This record gives sequence, C-alpha cells and structure tokens, in this order.
Amino acid sequence: MAIELTARQSEIVRLVELHAPITGEQLAGMLGVSRPTLRSDLALLVMLGLIDAKPKVGYFPGPARTARTASQGLAGCKVKDVMAVPVSVGEHSSVHDAVVALFTENVEELIVVDREQRFTGIVTAKDLLKVTVGGADASALPVSLVMTRVPNVVTVSPEDDAAEALRLMFAHELDCLPVVRERNGVREAAGRVTVRHIAGLLAGSLQPPAPHEGGRSW
Repeated sequence: MAIELTARQSEIVRLVELHAPITGEQLAGMLGVSRPTLRSDLALLVMLGLIDAKPKVGYFPGPARTARTASQGLAGCKVKDVMAVPVSVGEHSSVHDAVVALFTENVEELIVVDREQRFTGIVTAKDLLKVTVGGADASALPVSLVMTRVPNVVTVSPEDDAAEALRLMFAHELDCLPVVRERNGVREAAGRVTVRHIAGLLAGSLQPPAPHEGGRSW
C-alpha cells in the first residue's frame, strides 16, 4: 500500500529540492502557515526518506525522491508484523497505578480493559498529567474517570497494512495506536504499534517484534 502525500507535503518536497538547505521556519513562511503546523508533515517526509534534516542547518532532499520508492519499505507489511505487546491497565485501577505503569514500561499510553479483559479505551500520559496536577487526591481516582473510551479511540487490527497505521497516526497526530481484534464477538487488545516501530522498520534498524498472544497488565 503506497502512502499518498497531501498537496502540502508534495509542495514541501518541491521547495526543499529547490532551496536546500532550508529551515522549517523558511518553509512555513513560503507556505503561509505556522512552524508547528508543519511538524507532522516534516516528520513524515523525513521518515519516508523524501527529505533529510540536519540539526542547525535545515532540510535537504532525501534518499527517496518519490512516494512510490519510499513506500516500498512497508510493502506487504502488516500491523501484526511490527506491533509490540499491549501494556494494559484495568478500568478499576487507580491513577497512581497507571502512572507507575507508564514509567515502568516506558510507554506514553496504556490500553484500558474491563474486568473481563475486554478493550474499552486508552489513557495517556497527558490524561494523567491533567488530573494529577493540582489534585491532591487525584492519585486515588479510578482510571475509568480519566480514560478515553471507545468509540472515541483510533485503532487498527493485526491484519491492517502497516502503511495504513502510519497514515492514521499522522492524520490524527498520534504516536501510538492500540491493535484490537475481535474474538467471538468480543474486542480485545492484541498489541500496540508506534511511529518508532515503523520508522525503525523503514530504516532497517528494527527487527519486527515476534507476535505475542498476551501482554503486560497492571
């Protein structure tokens, strides 16, 4: 599955080829947008190899000059080939337990499950920070009060294309997606896929994790 560039992303590639080295601020000025607006576009283009970035210098043309060439690294790759084990927390668990899990597992979000281990949503580091700052008793609150619930969660299935997972992450400005499958009519967490996993696969520096039936729960 090829990743189709937006009109703005294609224009960024063109401008970089014409004016390299060029800074993000200069690109933003030429496109009439703010620098933060371009952040996800630039990150995607660097990851795909369409442009390259050098600290304190700017952006240069990358090794892959077309979307077709760039997407070949993910051709035939499924989410199940690159996903990592799910790190989950129960709805009934406390905010304190969730914070401990984030730091212990070195992740930015936790998959939330109910007592029957059914997937019900996610809770992120940002969610937990919002509730704990200035709230002396917040650590004792249940995760169910601060989580984002289904259907307001973007997910993928193990059989989805890895390229589609990457597209969804950039479209929704997310760093990680829960991988969810249905078994006997019940939605359960199968894993998680991150921008870092896919970037490593594209760069050839990361071996796809072995499939895991289980995961880590808190």
